[in-house]
Amino acid sequence: MTSTRDKILQTLLKKPRSTINDLAEAVGINPISVRHHLTNLQIEGLVAGQEERHGVGRPRLAYVLTEAGMEKFPTRYMKLTTRLLSQIKETLPAATTKKLFSQIGETLANQYADELKHLSIEERLDFVKSVLAQEGFNVEWEKKDGQYQIHEVTCPYYQIGITHPEVCTVDQTVISKMLALPASKVQCILSGNAQCTYVVQPVTAKK
Repeated sequence: MTSTRDKILQTLLKKPRSTINDLAEAVGINPISVRHHLTNLQIEGLVAGQEERHGVGRPRLAYVLTEAGMEKFPTRYMKLTTRLLSQIKETLPAATTKKLFSQIGETLANQYADELKHLSIEERLDFVKSVLAQEGFNVEWEKKDGQYQIHEVTCPYYQIGITHPEVCTVDQTVISKMLALPASKVQCILSGNAQCTYVVQPVTAKK
């Protein structure tokens, strides 16, 4: 059975900029209950309220899905994304396709170049963790046997990666670029492992 909050999200997907009264009518509950659910959904970052004017008087609040809220309905664009990538791979050489994914990672990493300048490698690892979290990854890192291991426990690219594993180049490039060190993949969710793991060898000072 679909929960009330899911019905609210589905309504906002079909009819963006709905008011509390619109949602109450669509979902079949009273406006007070809708307001309670919307408050929780806003706290979770799934819904945002926006003021809009409708003639004379105070503006009213209309509600829309945030980007995170839209991510609750990935199948609506997954097929298009997969088809688009398939077309790109049929049109361009494999090396060019892989380079495109690398460039996406480089562009993302370059946004933070100034903030990384004076950070130690472990500070950079924490920074990488926060950046990838914004992209939908659940990342942890540890130092083991003189190396740093970066574990991606969850991957937002998984469904696309099943058909187009080249997408893995994006996060690998982000990690390498932001750490200014090569990141070698030793485990991959797409290969049946529990998580993706990258290994980074820190530079040792010359004697």
